[in-house]
This record gives sequence, structure tokens and C-alpha cells, in this order.
Amino acid sequence: MTTAGANDAGIEAFPLRTSDKLRYRDTDRQGHVNNAVFSTFLETGRVDLLYREALADEGAAFVIARLEMDFLAEVNWPGDVEIGTAVSEVGRSSFRLFQCVFQDGVPVARAVTVAVQMNEATRKSQPLSEKARQRLETLVSSAVGT
Repeated sequence: MTTAGANDAGIEAFPLRTSDKLRYRDTDRQGHVNNAVFSTFLETGRVDLLYREALADEGAAFVIARLEMDFLAEVNWPGDVEIGTAVSEVGRSSFRLFQCVFQDGVPVARAVTVAVQMNEATRKSQPLSEKARQRLETLVSSAVGT
């Protein structure tokens, strides 16, 4: 799945929602929020899922195997952004997220991220627990990321 052609659902279509406060230091020479900061917005939504839900097995952690992002509009300081997160696919040891960043209700970026559970001792992928799979399945949304 790519982000190109993904629908333009609003924040309300995402099962998980969080926000980030924009900081003056986030701006670049052009006066808008630097595109590198967009990855931080996605991380905020992703970490909210991974740690609030305690998805990783003991002795395991999640790593990002893929991140594909489309920039849709400028983000300007001051203000906040909202991050919508949905699961679009659950695999054996990984899952795919569809996320969208909004400012003032307008989508400014969208992304597909693949996260893989990695065993911290072997540094190799490790299957998701049944509990993690079940929770991730409840966050699959057909309303976003098509």
C-alpha cells in the first residue's frame, strides 16, 4: 500500500488520535515547520499506540522497517497538530500503520509505517503475541488508508 491515493478522511476516522504542540524551534528558514519534524509527529502517534497498549513482548521492542510519507501542506507556528493513527494490516511479526497529520482540521501529511517486533537479544524479528495481534486487529480501520 502506498499513501498515494489514500482517502482524505478527517481525524474522526482514526481509531487513535493524539496531538503535538508546535515549537518555535520547529520552524525553518522559510518560516514553516521543517519537514524533518513531521517524522516526530508520526512518532508521537506511533509511540502512543506502542507504549499505551504495551504491545511488545518482554525482551522485545518495535523497530521501524519502512516509512513512506507524503507532504500535503505547510504547517505554521504557533499552534498544534493532531495525529490520527490506524492499523491497516497485521502480519506475523509486523504491522502496517496509516497515519495522517492535521493542522486546524486540514490534512498536512500522511504516511505508511511498517513496524517489526524485534527480539532484543537476537536482533531478529519475533512473532507478535496473540494479545498484541488481537489488540492491533481492533485498530484496523477500513475508513482510512485505502
